[in-house]
Amino acid sequence: MRYVVQRAIAFIPTVIGISLLVFIAIRLIPGDSITAMLGTEAGMLTDTQRASLEKYFGLDKPAIEQYFIWLGNVVHGDMGYSVRHGQPVLDVILHRFPVTLELALLSVVIALTIGFSLGILSAVFHNSFVDLFGQLFALIGLAAPNFLIGTLMIYVLSVYFGILPNSGDYVELTEDPTRNLGQMIFPAITLGFAFSASVMRTTRSAMLEVLGQDYIRTARSKGLRERTVVIRHALRNALIPVVTLVGVETGYLLGGAVIVEEIFTLPGIGRLAFNAISQRDYALVQGVTLFIALNFLVINLIVDFIYTLLDPRISYAKHS
Repeated sequence: MRYVVQRAIAFIPTVIGISLLVFIAIRLIPGDSITAMLGTEAGMLTDTQRASLEKYFGLDKPAIEQYFIWLGNVVHGDMGYSVRHGQPVLDVILHRFPVTLELALLSVVIALTIGFSLGILSAVFHNSFVDLFGQLFALIGLAAPNFLIGTLMIYVLSVYFGILPNSGDYVELTEDPTRNLGQMIFPAITLGFAFSASVMRTTRSAMLEVLGQDYIRTARSKGLRERTVVIRHALRNALIPVVTLVGVETGYLLGGAVIVEEIFTLPGIGRLAFNAISQRDYALVQGVTLFIALNFLVINLIVDFIYTLLDPRISYAKHS
């Protein structure tokens, strides 16, 4: 608990730094909220009208003052107002986030089920047909981009099997779980395929390294069954690099798989960010970017905490 509290406190300057970078990056984009809201009609405004709108949006204040006002509002849960959606930014994000969260969790489950199992088998049966198959699977998974896998999946399912994946008629999980799962499973497989390839390679490398350690040979010399040696002695120590990979990839997935969500027309965070950028909805872009960064920070905290559970030898006392 002490470590968690220390890490949470350390998040404060990190969040402030990220918020500052986000604020500056948005201000470097040509245009402003007035232009985004009115489009070409913004050029027809008189000086008095523009000055009035700038005062309303707070654009008449110095940039540093605008930043602290925005940061103060964010602390109180106010990320601004989306001119395109006509709603508060936080409401729009929270409405879209469950879609991305479900997609990310399904992708992680698929990746761990396939990649973790295949990685362990490849390490245990090193240089066998199973190992060769696992390495080939990993090579294809890492080489094939998501947009290609998604497009081929849609083509094969629709042409040869007559199954049409979701296309703009998304149904929420609470409304119809069966139909929702049918719409989410194919995008999840698309993301989980490449993810499982990374998990497989990482698991295989970590297991091979651990299986070559002295304490593994000692356990085998005691007459323990190979299954016991692998599961009880090798697997736990091989999990740390896998947990690191899963944490990083989950952070990316929670940030929104833009291409996959666009291909399967899922109303998630990634597609929301893409549309916000193309529509120049600056407040929404700013809010989504900060929200994604916060997801990464939280996941990193969870991963660091899992380290201490997997390996008690890891101590953060020297680094706190």
